[in-house]
Amino acid sequence: MPSSHTPLSVAEQDSVFRPRHVAGTTVGRLAEELQATGHEPLLTPVGRREHETLLTGAAMNPHAVGEGDLFVAVSGARAHGADFIRQAVEAGATAVLTDAVGADKVREQVGYRLPVLQVEDVRQAAGPAAAVIYGNTQDSGPSLFGVTGTNGKTTTTYFLRSLLDTLHGRRGRRTGLIGTIEIGAGQETIPSQLTTPEAVQLHSLMALFRERDVAAAAMEVSSHAISYRRTAGLHYDVAGFTNLTQDHLDLHGSMEEYFATKAELFTRRRTRTSVITVDDPWGHQMASVATGRVVTLATAGQAAEVDWEVVDVVPDGMGHRFTLHHARSGARIRTRTGLPGLFNVSNAALAAVMVLEAPDVPFTREEVVDALESDPFTISVPGRMQVICESPAAIVDFAHNPDAMIRTLDAVAATKGEGRIILVIGAAGDRDRSKRPTMGAIAVRMADHVIVSDDDPHGEDPAQIRDDVMAGAREAVESGGLTTVLEEIWPRAEAIERAVASASPRDTVILAGRGHEIHQDFDGDHRPIDDRVELREALLRHGHRPLEIQDSTVQDSTPSGRAHAPDDAG
Repeated sequence: MPSSHTPLSVAEQDSVFRPRHVAGTTVGRLAEELQATGHEPLLTPVGRREHETLLTGAAMNPHAVGEGDLFVAVSGARAHGADFIRQAVEAGATAVLTDAVGADKVREQVGYRLPVLQVEDVRQAAGPAAAVIYGNTQDSGPSLFGVTGTNGKTTTTYFLRSLLDTLHGRRGRRTGLIGTIEIGAGQETIPSQLTTPEAVQLHSLMALFRERDVAAAAMEVSSHAISYRRTAGLHYDVAGFTNLTQDHLDLHGSMEEYFATKAELFTRRRTRTSVITVDDPWGHQMASVATGRVVTLATAGQAAEVDWEVVDVVPDGMGHRFTLHHARSGARIRTRTGLPGLFNVSNAALAAVMVLEAPDVPFTREEVVDALESDPFTISVPGRMQVICESPAAIVDFAHNPDAMIRTLDAVAATKGEGRIILVIGAAGDRDRSKRPTMGAIAVRMADHVIVSDDDPHGEDPAQIRDDVMAGAREAVESGGLTTVLEEIWPRAEAIERAVASASPRDTVILAGRGHEIHQDFDGDHRPIDDRVELREALLRHGHRPLEIQDSTVQDSTPSGRAHAPDDAG
């Protein structure tokens, strides 16, 4: 798993995930395992010995198929995976897992050249099938720490990796990371294509982690991953819940459906211990429906019966120091985070409690407390409240929904002093449109100077997206008699230039919405831009002294040298 500054194609990423040695399984045994787990496979015979056909890998992308693979042919929005069966066979596929439509397509194109396992729900069966091939069981390892919720997943997983790395590193072992920004085993990383990879990739990655002596891995679990069954067949030692706010309603339709999707992670069959942040009604509801061992955490100071609560929060540099209080034992554990914002206290607390409550770990509670005192939560998380300059304060953050906007602006307002907040925002196309006016209204109510620009328009008209955000902003200015400066400037680089040109050393510039991303998608045209690089260059042009960006996800600092990065799957 080599480090790389150039994002890989999905097929290249898949190949990097492959372990060197796989014992594999036979088609016959795979059929038996799928039958035992309720998938009722129909095996098409190709001769007398199809049950003995050996499978040593699995791939969903036909470009990633290797010798001895099970080709998982899924029906997609534009094509069926089985349409590419000839390519998969030429690449070495020895069996196919697909649905009834796919089975017909396979027979039409290649006849009965290889066994076909036909199931009703291919995505649901893909994970368990890959688990059998790669030898993954509930206890095979590594220990998995999953994090879900609307906001805070990325930062919490980085905090988890840092804490786990401190603990396992003392024993000479590695930790892993699977998320929006990158996938890593120890210090080796590759850029990520999706918040959560496909099921066959994840199971291959588990086997690779074992080869690399990765003891534990922190993993973002998005609602898209749960909906599309990417986590099928995985078992989590601990799963954590951050919060639930409006987002991804283009996929889920309603907050109730969004909640129900997230709740699938917190079931006894998926997760051994669930740590639920109960700072809002959705958190309390999640704690009430979760099955298995449930641990509750309150980070906002509300009075409630919980297992853990955050108390004694005090500013400490740009971050905060705080205490974790355990209700049953009375234990009080002091730690801190150097990242700005009270929401990062919540993220750090969740990471800490997930490790403190982890079952069957090779370290003691005392060792965890000692590690928490070593400042594991003062780290740089790419594009998450990432400080680019201190005077003026200049921050890049991924805030791209109403709740995240409020959290980010609240965090800055608490530390800005006499200065103004200058905010650059946009909204993504082909996503939940209802939140755009709300984001515009929040921006002008909480910032002093708002510049509306482009995010990722995707297939929508960028001007229409900006109009939606501006409509909410204008209405809030007029109805509230606000004095906020409101501008609409595009392209985004010009909006960033304007923000920096308007800033005095006492002000704070925030670029919200894009975080670590390094290209904009204009209807398939990927235009290179990295907010962190653009902001730093603008600061230099205007005579300020930005910080050096110590971040492997940042591309070449010259516009022509920037590479394209993958989209976040949500």
